[in-house]
Amino acid sequence: MRDLQLPGRSPAMAMNGMAATHNPHATRVAIEVLRSGGAAIDAAVAAAAVLAVVEPQQTGIGGDCFVLMAKNGTGDIIGYNGSGRTPRGLPTTGLAPEGATQIEDCSPHSVTIPGAIDAWTRLVADHGRKEIGELLQPAIDFARNGFPVHPRVAHDWVEDAPRLRRDPNAARIFLPNDRPLRAGEVFRNPGLADALSLIAKNGRDGFYKGPVAKEIVNYLRGLGGYHTLEDFETAEGEYVTPVRTTYRDMEVCQIPPNNQGITALLMLNILEGFDLSAMEPMSAERLHLEVEAGRLAYRDRDAFVCDTRHAAYPFDEILSKDYAARLRAEISPDRFATHLPPPLMRKSDTVYLTVVDKDRNCVSFINSVYWGFGSTRVAPTFGITLQNRGMGFSLDPSHPNAVGPGKRPLHTIMPGMALKNGRPWLVYGVMGGDYQPFGHTHVLTGVADFGLDPQAAIDQARIFHTMGETVVERGIPKDTVEQLRQMGHTIVEAPEPHGGGQMIMIDWDQGVLIGGSDSRMDGCALGY
Repeated sequence: MRDLQLPGRSPAMAMNGMAATHNPHATRVAIEVLRSGGAAIDAAVAAAAVLAVVEPQQTGIGGDCFVLMAKNGTGDIIGYNGSGRTPRGLPTTGLAPEGATQIEDCSPHSVTIPGAIDAWTRLVADHGRKEIGELLQPAIDFARNGFPVHPRVAHDWVEDAPRLRRDPNAARIFLPNDRPLRAGEVFRNPGLADALSLIAKNGRDGFYKGPVAKEIVNYLRGLGGYHTLEDFETAEGEYVTPVRTTYRDMEVCQIPPNNQGITALLMLNILEGFDLSAMEPMSAERLHLEVEAGRLAYRDRDAFVCDTRHAAYPFDEILSKDYAARLRAEISPDRFATHLPPPLMRKSDTVYLTVVDKDRNCVSFINSVYWGFGSTRVAPTFGITLQNRGMGFSLDPSHPNAVGPGKRPLHTIMPGMALKNGRPWLVYGVMGGDYQPFGHTHVLTGVADFGLDPQAAIDQARIFHTMGETVVERGIPKDTVEQLRQMGHTIVEAPEPHGGGQMIMIDWDQGVLIGGSDSRMDGCALGY
C-alpha cells in the first residue's frame, strides 16, 4: 500500500468492468460503452477514436494499431497486427538524401498506408457487440463541437509546433492563431469529424475508398509519394499468433515481428536469472541490470526485427532460455559494459489503453502516428494526420528490415498481457517509442518481483539507455544516480517523462479489477 502522506493516487477498483486510458474523456466513453452492453473491444475502439481526436499529437486514424485480446478470461490469446505497408510502387533507393541513415520524418516516403481503421472495423465486427457507427459518435462529437486541451497534450503541442509549421495544412489546422493550443483552450477539427462520419456510415470503405482515400493519395503524390488508391483499397491487417515467454510464475505475451515486443520478452528472459526481489525497487543494482539487459536485447532487435513475410526471423533462438543465459553471462552486476554497441533509440508519440469487461474479455490496445503529429503531413480538408512509420526501415539494402515496396517496418508500439495459472492476470502497456520494452519490463518486474499494485508499478520512476547515455527521471534517488555513475554509466537527466502507461490486474479470487493510469499523462482508470 502506498504512503498516504505522500503525493500519489490509489489504484482504481471495480468488479464489473474497467478501462484505463491516458485521457479522461476516453476513459469515460469506454465505461459508458461497457455499461450499455458493449464488449471490451467495443469500448477500446470507442476510446481509441476519442483519443484520435483529443490527443492528435499522439494518435489518429492516419496511424496504425496492434491488439492483444483474451476471450472470456481464457488463456487463448488473440493477436492482431494492424500496421500498414509501404506503397507497392515504392522504389528501394532514392528515398532519402545521399548519406542519410533513415527516411526523413516529414517525407511522403515515411507515410505507410494507415492500418488503424481497418483494424478497428474488423475487430469490432469479429468480436464486438455494437456497430462501428455507434462507437464513433463520441469522437465525432468531440471533433465537431470541440474539447478542452489537457495539460500534457498542450505541453507536447508546444514542442511539436516547429514541425507543424513545415506543412501548410498542419499549420492551418493545428496552429490556429499561428500558435499551439494552450491547456484549457477548446480545439475543434470539423474536417476530421467529416472523415469519421464517413467511416461511421460506410465502415472501412469510408476511409479506404471514396473521398478520404482520394484526398490522401492525391496529397501525398503531390509531395512526391508513390501511394495509390489500390494501396488503400487492398490494405488489411491480420490475426497473428502472439509470441510468449515465461517469467517467474507468469506467461508473458507480445505481438511478433514486425513488432518489437519480442525485445521485452528477451529482456525478461535475461533478468529472470537475477534475484531482483532481494534488491530495493529503486536501487542502483536493479536499475543497472535493467539497463544492461536492455542494451543486449536492443542489439538483437536492431539486427533482426523485420517484416517476417520478407525475411526470416530466428524466433526459437531469440526466445530460448539458453540464449538468454549466454547473454546474461555478459553482464557484470556492478559495472557498465563497454563492449556493447548502443542501440539507436527514437522517441515516439502513442496512446495505449486497456479494457476488461464483465465477462473478462480483455483488450490490450495501442494506436499511434509515431512521432508527434506523425509526419506532420495532414489531409487538406479532412484534417487527418498521417503517420511516419516508414522511418522505422533501414536504408541498408542488405538489412532484414530494408525499405521496399509492400513491406511493414519495424514497429515500436507494443501491447502486453501476462497470464497466471492459464488466465489473464495483467493487461498492460507502456508508451514511448523505443522506450517501450524497457517500460514493459520495468512495470512487469515491479509487480512480479516487488509486489506493487498497478498504479504503484506505473508511477515508479524510470530509467533507460539511449545513444550511449543512461537517462534518468528526476524521481530516481540521488544516491542511486551516484552509484550508477560509479558503475560507469553516463548519467543524463530526462528532459521529459519516459512514456506513459496503463494496467489492469484481475484478482480472480475476489472477482475484482484493479487499474492504474500513468500520472505522466492526463488520464485515469475507472471501473463500475
